[in-house]
Amino acid sequence: MKKLVIFDLDGTLLNTIADLAQSTNYALSTLGYPTHDESAYKFMVGNGINKLFERALPEGQKTEANVLKVRAQFVPHYDLHNADKSRPYPGIPELLAQLQEQHIQLAVASNKYQSATRKLIAHYFPAIRFAAVYGQRDGVSPKPDPTVVFDILKDTGVAAADTLYVGDSAVDMQTALNARVTACGVTWGFRPRTELEALCPRYIVGKTEEIADIVLG
Repeated sequence: MKKLVIFDLDGTLLNTIADLAQSTNYALSTLGYPTHDESAYKFMVGNGINKLFERALPEGQKTEANVLKVRAQFVPHYDLHNADKSRPYPGIPELLAQLQEQHIQLAVASNKYQSATRKLIAHYFPAIRFAAVYGQRDGVSPKPDPTVVFDILKDTGVAAADTLYVGDSAVDMQTALNARVTACGVTWGFRPRTELEALCPRYIVGKTEEIADIVLG
């Protein structure tokens, strides 16, 4: 039985790809750059928004200055529209409620910037008492750097051996490996199962009920 479950946000708790694509395309088009199909963004997200913008910019335009220009257009638009089409994946609200009822501590570790991470969690999961909700913060390296996990372990007082980390990408599986917590990959997110398998997580699941079984033993 685990005492703490740390969840990734995008592609794990919430399907956010439509809103991410919409706001990135808005920023790109405003600056005169070509846009991308929504499906293409599944392979651009996961390493924070600056890396998203670098990947979305055309070849020859992937400079730090251009990334910051895209960010300046993206953030105000996304702050207004990040809950337009985003939705929890099927079974996620029920899973969180079940774990909370069993007194399992819950936390979020995302590479989405902090204010948007907190806003989305509060909006979609108002009844869940998360022990920690961390997005990307100034001065803290993004995942797969394990600092965010270490901060959550410190906040909750739970040992790494008693912690399950749940995510949908190689970034998440590497984060769990780096933090020496148990990794669980989910197949309903943005990345293919083969990407998860390459990092050899302890578990790969396709249904939320399987996470409850792992945590509760």
